[in-house]
Amino acid sequence: MPELKQLHAGHAPAVLAFELANRTYFAASISDRGDDFFDQFTDRYNASLAEQEAGICAFYVLVAEDGSVHGRFNLYDLEDGTARLGYRVAERVAGRGVATAAVRELCRLAVVRHGLRTLRAATSHNNAASQRVLTKAGFVPVGPAVPADLGGKPGTWYQHDLVLQP
Repeated sequence: MPELKQLHAGHAPAVLAFELANRTYFAASISDRGDDFFDQFTDRYNASLAEQEAGICAFYVLVAEDGSVHGRFNLYDLEDGTARLGYRVAERVAGRGVATAAVRELCRLAVVRHGLRTLRAATSHNNAASQRVLTKAGFVPVGPAVPADLGGKPGTWYQHDLVLQP
């Protein structure tokens, strides 16, 4: 069973492999990261770890038993009890409830590890799978997301007011 783990330096090779293996799949529903992302991967990865260390963001990977990455689940701009959620899952595990389970777990971690009360996430109108994941995980639509929020695509902002479940 894959496990949600906080990102660390040792995950870098598996994260890069995940991004490369799923690049075309991701580009069908979200903006492509571009060649620069891959050309500068090490620098960007290290910058992410520094942001995490500074408490600005919290990055998680869904790691399979063999060490491969099945998904990335990120909390951005942690401030005043609020953060933005972003995530992506590998094509080979999509449609199996993996994203929904990981987003639910990240919501729990957002409260207990990061002291968050509210998460927001934007998804494009044509990304029905992400809309389903957010809804199943307790997010509700709260308004339009402009193309600048979603790499050039119009969409919807979702919000989840977090409550620690007993």
